[in-house]
Amino acid sequence: APNAQAQGPATNGGRQGKGWGWVWGQDDQVGSLNAMTAQSRAEALALAKRGEVFDLGLTYSRSSYKWPGHNPGEIITFRSPDGIDRMKDKDAPPAAANPDKVFWHSAAMFLSDNVATQIDGLAHITAGADYHWYNGFKESEWGGDWGPRKCDATTIPPIIARGILIDVAAYKQVEALPAHTVITTQDLKDTLAWEGVRLQPGDVVLVRTGTGRYWGEEGADHAKIAEHDSAGPDLEATRWLVGDQGAMMVGSDTSGYEVNPPPGPAGSPIPVHKYLLVDQGVHIGEFHYLEGLSRARAYVFCYIATTNKIKGTAAGFALRPLALR
Repeated sequence: APNAQAQGPATNGGRQGKGWGWVWGQDDQVGSLNAMTAQSRAEALALAKRGEVFDLGLTYSRSSYKWPGHNPGEIITFRSPDGIDRMKDKDAPPAAANPDKVFWHSAAMFLSDNVATQIDGLAHITAGADYHWYNGFKESEWGGDWGPRKCDATTIPPIIARGILIDVAAYKQVEALPAHTVITTQDLKDTLAWEGVRLQPGDVVLVRTGTGRYWGEEGADHAKIAEHDSAGPDLEATRWLVGDQGAMMVGSDTSGYEVNPPPGPAGSPIPVHKYLLVDQGVHIGEFHYLEGLSRARAYVFCYIATTNKIKGTAAGFALRPLALR
């Protein structure tokens, strides 16, 4: 089983050169986000000196681009003013009780739990013939017809942490990296040096490829987004971020964070997801809108995110994280 056995000094549960791993106890469902403390949250909030707010969420609709492994979505009007009033599709109070004709809108939603701006939960990815996920929870024991019963998105705590933008696209002086571009460890180091930023254990690290600039109003230009969407860090670069630098969470402006297909031999089509979610207990932020941060050259900020409290969901989805500076 993956484990961060001592190899160098511990930092809030992590081990230098090893990362986080299954170190928080056999019943843990939170993973590396356990590293947050009252002090770390206060220090992150102290970064918001200017009162600037950057909205990192994307707008989602039926036409929005998504990773092809996830289902389409629909918002279905369930109640409307006209339906209630004229069509009488719901028993309403007698007319005398509603002379102002006050009615309402409500909708039924059919959505994937992995669309738009996301934070992958630790049950999102399984590995091995027993279909286990983080901390050894197995499908045969903890799967369910209302989603996974361990490590679903409701176990992701409110995140308040120091955020770091690694703006690889800006460093390389391109609007966006082409599809399948591998972001290497050296790319990350060079970009951080160009920005004048040093990583710290417990950071939320967001890597910008430039893909988000093509989302527009609702991500309807699938062909243009697909020209860039699969660029991202490889396994070696991600090991450096998490294992060597102590990143508590990583993410990017693409649908899957990691480069696809993986370069060289790999045990799966998504080895970085397995390493982060299953082996390390590190959540992945996907489709974060990073264009505003890039324009402002806001490389260090306070990152705040909360997820939908819907039992059984594999990720927080259609989110609106904030960067404060």
